[in-house]
Formats: sequence, structure tokens, C-alpha cells
Amino acid sequence: MTIIKNKYRTHSCAELNEQAVGETVTLSGWIHKMRDHGGLIFVDLRDYYGITQVVFDASVSDDLKKIEENRVESVITIEGEVVARTEETINPDLSTGKIEVAAKSFKVLSNADVLPILVASDEKFGEDLRLKYRYIDLRREKLKKNIQMRMDVFKEIRSIMNGKGFNEIQTPVLTASSPEGARDFLVPSRVHHGKFYALPQSPQIFKELSMVAGFDRYFQLAPCFRDEDLRSDRLLEFYQLDMEMSFVEREDVMETMQDNMMKVFNKFKGDKIIDENIPHITYQEAMETYGIDRPDLRNPLVIKEVGEVFAGSDFGLFASLVAKGNSVKAVRTPGTAGQPRSWYDKLNDWARSEGAGGLGYIVFNEDGTTKGPIAKNLDEARINQIREICGVENGDSVFFCCDKLEEAQKFAGKVRTKLGTDLELINKNEFKFCWVIDFPFFEKHEETGELAMGHNPFSQPRGGMEALNNAENPFDILSEQYDFICNGYELGGGSIRHETLDTLVKCFDMVGYGEEVVKEKFGSMYDAYHYGVPPHGGIAMGMERIIMLLCDEPNLREVVPFPANGKGQDTMMGSPSEVSEQQLREAHIKVRPTIK
Repeated sequence: MTIIKNKYRTHSCAELNEQAVGETVTLSGWIHKMRDHGGLIFVDLRDYYGITQVVFDASVSDDLKKIEENRVESVITIEGEVVARTEETINPDLSTGKIEVAAKSFKVLSNADVLPILVASDEKFGEDLRLKYRYIDLRREKLKKNIQMRMDVFKEIRSIMNGKGFNEIQTPVLTASSPEGARDFLVPSRVHHGKFYALPQSPQIFKELSMVAGFDRYFQLAPCFRDEDLRSDRLLEFYQLDMEMSFVEREDVMETMQDNMMKVFNKFKGDKIIDENIPHITYQEAMETYGIDRPDLRNPLVIKEVGEVFAGSDFGLFASLVAKGNSVKAVRTPGTAGQPRSWYDKLNDWARSEGAGGLGYIVFNEDGTTKGPIAKNLDEARINQIREICGVENGDSVFFCCDKLEEAQKFAGKVRTKLGTDLELINKNEFKFCWVIDFPFFEKHEETGELAMGHNPFSQPRGGMEALNNAENPFDILSEQYDFICNGYELGGGSIRHETLDTLVKCFDMVGYGEEVVKEKFGSMYDAYHYGVPPHGGIAMGMERIIMLLCDEPNLREVVPFPANGKGQDTMMGSPSEVSEQQLREAHIKVRPTIK
């Protein structure tokens, strides 16, 4: 990058090389490190672009010796001559490592106090301290690289989308409250007494209305806000690559976004491997085989149904539960028969800590014999059935859990993840992707057990109105929804939208809400469907999750320049904060005391 040349610098701190030897240059930046070698003071001068070593020779002038009076991270400007380093002092880790600058003069632009966080150090500091002094934390090389990755990925995505003819359309940040699954952040209106704006959970309605408006292809790197409980892979404020297309089918949207993601991951993957084979897995298959609807395909362990083996068996606990319609899930772990008894006991303790009754197992010894409490209560024919169903070889173990189908699937998924992690079966140097499709359109309400939507209300049911009218069991209706998964993370999801107002109204009617609810909650969409709507669909990808994976970070906050902490507080800015009584009066708000 070409810098602006002025009194502060003629070059960046990453720019100089052997060709510049003999030139007089001006550099500016932060004192990264300082070393006193008896009259020669070496300063690593750092700017955004890199580091140049500057030598201050106290024998030249007393003024140069004064550099040692400044603390690291003070900002200075120096003027000096570029000289070649001797062979033995070349630093191959720096782009400027073959030269140094012999200082002739310097000026202190800004002094630094004692630092709360060391910049030129790999020392780990607490997250609260790092976030309070984020502007210092961002100077550290690892975090700087993460944010640079973020900027580069955003830039690349814009280039890709523009190259495919998508229109970048900005949508409002102040909008109406909409039921999209999480709580809205509300903004009181000063002008309209008693009314509120909401920050968008996503630009969903606006991007659909862009299709109604005829723009055909929309995208946006959109800010989104959700007032929900936080965790390492969730933020109150985040960005999505939002995309919508007209006159498309499900495969068109999926192929477009898959191509986008492969371009991004291939460009920024570093030395990681990308598996270009991206399977389409149904929701049912994902739950049956992996116990989760966002499977990590790097984990080779799979789940098998073995309830039939225990039906009528002498293992009374499972036999009685199977007789009541419960399921038994099995996870085979290769080569674990040699593990000590304590290893199995610890897994049992872990299972109980997860709310399960325990974790049954059978050990298949190298000599063909079996052991474990379950094996003692199964005849040879049933044990051979388990061998066949699970693909067991001598030296393996098989773990079992029994419960109602959904609970058994989910816990078996946890067992699969736990074993795959503990046994180090997951290749951390690989990206494996998949699509999960054919989600159930409806689900049972957790409290009432009645029909409820299992998706956002904008997804179309597969088969449209015919499916809604003619399905014998509404729980068999599938959704035109699709999720894109990488290494066990849901990077994004989308759907083909309702083609007609009739299907939208019918879906709400089936879960107990009349047409008036659609008018009230989604008035703009309800009206728009009266004026010609093209078939359309789209998807939204979580930018922070993408960048988190590319940076190999476990926490989204490590790829955001100025994030809130795990409690949703910005300790650097002091947010959220109290406001003055005058501000509350202007917004027509009275703060009520917390009721304990």
C-alpha cells in the first residue's frame, strides 16, 4: 500500500529493503521494543504495516540517548539513514530484516504511561482487561491479524457478489418490532409518544420486499441485533452476508452461496485442507446419524439404532423402555478396548453430569470375548447383531443410551462429540462442509404439545398449499429450508419463501393464529402479496462465525474490533449506562425499580 508522504514519514515501517541503503528516510510509529547495548540503543519501531529496527547511537549526540527516557508504545518520528545489516544480524522474521535505520534525530509525538496490557508479548491477559483497553489489545499481532482477516473477508465477499450481478442495498436499522425468534432491542421514539422502533434481528422483510420491488438479486453485509443470552459463538450485535434472489429454486440459492463460500475459504484457509465434497443431508438423517442438525463431519463416529436388539432381552432396563416405545442409540469407538476401567467410569460420571442416567457399554476384546454389565445380560446372537449393525471389530467398544427418540438422538450426539474429542479423532486442520435440508415444517410446542412452527414464518412448506391441505400428519410436512454447516457450526441458513399469501395465512391458521395476526405482525408483506410477488429465496451467513473458523479462534469476540463482553457490557465505553432524567423525559420513559 502506498502511504501519504509528509513530515511524519517517507516510508512505512514494512517498506524498506536493501535497495534503500544510503537513503535518508523519515519513519513514524510506536516504540514496540527497546534494547540498550551499551551506548547503542535498538528500537523496534512499529506502525500498522510492520516493524523497522532503528539504531540510536549515543556517541553521535546526547539527544539520541534521550530515546531511552520514553516508555514502549510511545509514538515517535525519526529521521535517519538506511544501512545494511551485517550477515550475522539479519532478522529473517521481518520483511525489513536485512536493513536498519541509523537515527539522526527523533521527536516524541505522544508519551505512553505504564501499559495495562503488554503489546510486544505473548502473555495472556484476562478478557475483561483486554476489552477495557481494546485499543491497546488491537495493537497485538494476533488480534491485529484477526481484524485484518475480517476486513479482507468483507472486501472479498463484496467483490464476489458484485461480480455475480448482485445489488448491494442498505436496509433500515431503525424499524418495527417483528417476531423472529429472539427479543428485539427497542428504541423509544421522542416524537411519537409511547411508540418504539426496533433494531433489526435481520433484514428479512426488507430483502423480500426488494424482490417484490423487482431488484432480482440483493445482498448486504447487514448489521443485526438480538437481545438474547450470550455464549462464545453468539453476540448481541453481529453481521450477516444477506442474499436474496428472484425466480429461483432451492438448489439455485444453495449453489450460489456454496460457490461464494468455497471462494472465500479457499482464499483464506492458510495451510488447512478443504474437503470439496459437500453432501446434502436431510434433517432426519442428521439426527439419526449424528444426533445434531449441524454435524461436525470431521468426527468419524456415527450413531446406530439398536433398539430391536434389546427388545425382549435379559437386559431388563433397556428391554422395558424399548417395550414402551423408547429408542436405543449406539456409538462405536474403534480401538478403545484397552482403555482402563477408570476411563469408562469417568464417561459414566460425565453422562450423569449431562442429566442422563449413565452410559452403558460393551467392550469387544481383541480375543473376541466381551465384557461389561450389558454384555453379561445379552446372549451371543444379540451381541453379534450389535457387531453387525455397528460394524464392530475386535478391540472396539460400543456405548449405549436409551430414551425417547428425540432425547436419545440428542444425547447420543453429545456422546459422539465427547468421544470424538477425547480420543482426538477430529482433524483440526480441515474444513468439512455439508448442507442440512428437509427440516420439519411444524414441531410440537414444548409446553402444550400442540402444533407450532419449527422455522421462521417466511419459509415455504415443501409442496405448498397442496401439502398443507392434504397431509395426513402435519408433522410430516417438510420445509424448503436449508442450513450450511462447517465443522459443527451453522454458518448460515435460508429458505425458499412463500409463493402466495394463501400459504402464509394457512400456515399461521394451522398453528392457531388467524389472518388478522398476519396483517398485524407482517403488515408490509401481507400488503405486498396483493401486488405481484416473484418466486424468491435467500440465505444469510454469519460473518463472525466464518471469520472465527478462518482465524481458528474459539470465541467470536476474538474477531470483532470492539465487542461487548460475555455479559453484554462494553467496559471500554461504559455501555449499557444510565442516562439523565432529561433524556428519559424526552423519550417519555420512566425507569421502574427491579422487583425481586
